[in-house]
Amino acid sequence: MTEKAQLHEATLSMLVMSIASSAAMALGLTPHPADEKVVVDRDLARFNIDLLLVLQEKTKGNITEDESRLLSSLLNDLQLKFVQTK
Repeated sequence: MTEKAQLHEATLSMLVMSIASSAAMALGLTPHPADEKVVVDRDLARFNIDLLLVLQEKTKGNITEDESRLLSSLLNDLQLKFVQTK
């Protein structure tokens, strides 16, 4: 597998990171890559955090310890930032 192919490999970790990135953008923590604008959309952030919670619940016992730690860590971070964002 080439290095480029490895960067685009579909994995649970990549899915989690993608959803977490969307939540971070919706919380105004990172700019949108297309136009570099920072916009806060709490409803979209909540939706993405909820998606991660569903993934965590539905994959319990079926993912690696590293994947579980990544998911838990991102969820904790995003939930804290969500509460801090008014």
